[in-house]
Amino acid sequence: MTELQQLDEIDLRILSELQNDGRIRNNELAVRVGLSPPSCRRRVRALRERGVVKTIRASLDERLLGYEVTSFVTIQLQSQAQATVQAFERSIAAIPLVQQCWRLSGEADFLLKCVALSVEGMHQQLLQFAAMPSVRNIRSLPVLGVAKDEPLPMPDYPPASIAVE
Repeated sequence: MTELQQLDEIDLRILSELQNDGRIRNNELAVRVGLSPPSCRRRVRALRERGVVKTIRASLDERLLGYEVTSFVTIQLQSQAQATVQAFERSIAAIPLVQQCWRLSGEADFLLKCVALSVEGMHQQLLQFAAMPSVRNIRSLPVLGVAKDEPLPMPDYPPASIAVE
């Protein structure tokens, strides 16, 4: 059974509301989704314990905090051996200005979202990546602006694509 099958319509409404406002008070959330406050609190706790809600945090404006450059960087390794991949992931985990790191399939092995205080700072990051063992190729894509940043859409309930037995 998939995680989606275990979510009901109220769970999906709770998730939608939390995505729109992670600071919403439990009483207001309960009203919006049609539950009593204790029931709502139990459901939110259960969603967190199950890992459906990974974290609730503030979304910050990088530029207002001095990070003038945001970039996406693709990295291709010389080998996809498990030890090579794990060593690269450990190295990347130690770099605070790498905000996110995704493993990919295809031409590149990783996609990184990075911030830097300046273009020179971004250049220094690229040199740091190039100095890592087993890095074969690096491509950087400086961000000019954000065209869309939306919460995850909630699926229909019951899910049309999943046959419920």
